[in-house]
Amino acid sequence: MISELQRERLAYRRSRARRSTLVALLSTAVFAGVAWVTVTGAPGWPRVQRSFFDPGTAWRSLPAILEGLWLNLRVLVVCGAAILVLALVVAALRTLRGPVWFPLRVLATVYVDLFRGLPLIILLYLVGFGLPALRLTGVPNDHVVLGGVALVLAYTAYVAEVFRAGIESVHPSQVAAARSLGLGPRKTLRLVVLPQAVRRVMPALLNDFVALQKDCGLISVLGAVDAVRAAQIEQSRAFNFTPYVVAGLLFVLLAVPTARFADAVGRRVDRRRGDR
Repeated sequence: MISELQRERLAYRRSRARRSTLVALLSTAVFAGVAWVTVTGAPGWPRVQRSFFDPGTAWRSLPAILEGLWLNLRVLVVCGAAILVLALVVAALRTLRGPVWFPLRVLATVYVDLFRGLPLIILLYLVGFGLPALRLTGVPNDHVVLGGVALVLAYTAYVAEVFRAGIESVHPSQVAAARSLGLGPRKTLRLVVLPQAVRRVMPALLNDFVALQKDCGLISVLGAVDAVRAAQIEQSRAFNFTPYVVAGLLFVLLAVPTARFADAVGRRVDRRRGDR
């Protein structure tokens, strides 16, 4: 049974929420209107509109860009899976204790420092053009494969640090309790530490996934005909930059749902921590 005072409080909160929503909508509309008037009122807007926002060019280039985007999606899925596995291995190596594991810890640390510090575009050139030039047996010459290898090398270093932070955030008492129950180091890591660590770093992992979605377009610098390369081809045919805008919008449409999902996961993790 709700008392009269509770009804008044609920009514007051609803009115505040409606008023806040209305103010937010009005301020957004005013800001959008001012931005639209400013941009379209610029002296060079007609030329920019013809060069970057031509509907006919956008429609004609869309099929080729969508075909290239399908390649980006396949690269994203394969690289994402490989990155998760390799990053877990690197993170586990960096968290090993004991002097006997010192060489492995140093090797993992050097790997992380090297590939986090190396610009991705340079890594793409080194892997995409340097490896085939060595003429080693078994080294692929496919630009898509080489671009994917470069992405995996770079993002594994970043994701490994995310996993390491999650592993080290698990309280030592959890490990001690697992060992007291008879679990070995491997089972303790797999059954106790990793599930907690992954839940805690899930928002950061999703943010890295959003960045990987965007950077998959960089394989075009090696000649792979993805969405960005397809947009470049269409731009050279039409002498118009609209295909680049189309490709950019498609990447944004892919990233926005993942970003909102990452925000939702982050809020859920924060609520769980608050409940504790």
